[in-house]
Amino acid sequence: MIEWDVKKLRILRTLRDRGTVTAAAEALLMTPSAVSQQLSNLSRQLGVPLLEAQGRRVRLTDAAHLVLRHAEAVFAQLERADAELTGYLHGEAGEVRIAAFATAVPALVVPAVQALRDEDRPGPDVRVREAEAAQAYELLVAGEVDLALSLAAHAPTARDPRFAVLPLLADPLDVALPAGHRLAGAPGLRLADLSAEPWIFGGSGPWSEITTAACEAAGFVPEQAHSASGWTAILAMVEAGMGIALIPRMASAERQNRDGVVMRVLEADRPRRHVVAAVRQGAEQGPAVARVLAALREAAQPFSPSFSRP
Repeated sequence: MIEWDVKKLRILRTLRDRGTVTAAAEALLMTPSAVSQQLSNLSRQLGVPLLEAQGRRVRLTDAAHLVLRHAEAVFAQLERADAELTGYLHGEAGEVRIAAFATAVPALVVPAVQALRDEDRPGPDVRVREAEAAQAYELLVAGEVDLALSLAAHAPTARDPRFAVLPLLADPLDVALPAGHRLAGAPGLRLADLSAEPWIFGGSGPWSEITTAACEAAGFVPEQAHSASGWTAILAMVEAGMGIALIPRMASAERQNRDGVVMRVLEADRPRRHVVAAVRQGAEQGPAVARVLAALREAAQPFSPSFSRP
């Protein structure tokens, strides 16, 4: 009977995810030679070649991909077992580590933690780490966090067997206009009405993609007048009359106390950015993680369309 070594299977999966032996070794806090040795041992145990040379690098064989397809089910079952055992030992009062993008921390994570603390029963110990999507999912795979918050556009696909990705909210995008703008009080404002305006958004990354996609859906390509990635900088430029910008409602704290900015809801266009929570496949069944997810969903309610402001 074949001997299956879970530790070595995790090393193989890390090599697949990271692409090189050196990168896998760095992620696993091992030496490259130790990674190679462990995978050579696994290959002998399974009786099939797992790696083959590709220039100065190695690539996984078809047999290795077959092994990993089955191994993902094992990893998910181990996550479920771990969640059930942790629930048995600690109930809902275990530790939950969250990696979340910057806007989500004050808008979702902090209110969720506060709500858990205000409950009568003991709650999980929540530890928060700010991280953008790429880092958050690396931390999740490595077991350094239990839950990752990201935009759906940067989440793993539903076919990725490593994760369970759960929808959290559709965050409305409002348009920020200078207070004296000619359309600041126009009824029924649409994105298309702003096609000739100078726009402010990041030069690259998710917010650039979200802004351009929303505008293109409205029938135009936005002219980027200025580039900034932080809401404070963007809103300061809007207030100074340097341009306009789409602002997620989750960033509402950043736009307070700015009398020179008018926020308009685009009811006709209804642009949204979708936010998801992800856990390792099987871990969503843990009582502490499930309770934190419920608190996050509750914290997301004020940003739902039913709470839109005129």
